[in-house]
Amino acid sequence: MPKQKTKKSAAKRFRITKNGKLLHFRTGRRHLKHSKTKSQKGKYKKTRELKGRIAKKIKKVIGKR
Repeated sequence: MPKQKTKKSAAKRFRITKNGKLLHFRTGRRHLKHSKTKSQKGKYKKTRELKGRIAKKIKKVIGKR
């Protein structure tokens, strides 16, 4: 069996920490910001942790366990 290739689109969007946590940026931060409050816009700057089954699937696609 050949090695599984890394899905580069997923690797660019998600980051795995040293402890194995999966981090990503929130969606909706590119445009249409004029209708959002200042606190909403501030939340887009921080990364969030993904948990559960979806995190497992993405780690597998990226090539990490």
